[in-house]
Amino acid sequence: MAVATYTKTGTKATTAAKLDKAVFAVAPVNHELIKEAYVAYMANGRENLAQTKTRGLVRGGGRKPWKQKGTGRARFGSSRNPIWRGGGITFGPTGNENYKHRMHTTAKRQAIKQALSLTTDSGKLIVIEDLKIKDNKTAEAVKLFAKVGATRNVLVIVADKTKELVLATRNIQEVKLVQARYVNVYDVMNADHIVVTDDALSAISDWLGGDK
Repeated sequence: MAVATYTKTGTKATTAAKLDKAVFAVAPVNHELIKEAYVAYMANGRENLAQTKTRGLVRGGGRKPWKQKGTGRARFGSSRNPIWRGGGITFGPTGNENYKHRMHTTAKRQAIKQALSLTTDSGKLIVIEDLKIKDNKTAEAVKLFAKVGATRNVLVIVADKTKELVLATRNIQEVKLVQARYVNVYDVMNADHIVVTDDALSAISDWLGGDK
């Protein structure tokens, strides 16, 4: 498995990190499980804001537009008719739709392991001994990530999401800091590089290693 390993100062480590094969060497038979987890994450984060008015909610239309017979025009009883401009909407969103997508916990964790394995095989995984940012400065965090080769969309996985790390990384564009037990397929698959600490590796193995 192609893994870049660095010390806490960002220098190349002499020994490679040992990855749990039960987590980082799970080759997917196909990508259906990963796709399902990816779609479920997006669906569960969807905000149901769209809402249209039916003909019963549209204002006006109480008076019949014209008399029933004798005009040569089609019969209409209300301007709120859905086929009229400004009328009600038929079968539109009401704001009560449920877009939630449920997925079994075992299947979800298996999808995360498959996503992490694909990332490892593609050489996107960067293991660092410990993530220590000098004076909790954003500039220092940028220098460290550049030093270890983490560019563009970077997912940073730590064992404990401390206030200091949040302050150091929250203003860096395209960098997301997550705690080990909150890793998900969406973040993993969208990341160009994943920076993970040694402690986070242990936490991920404890979390996912027992699921076969």
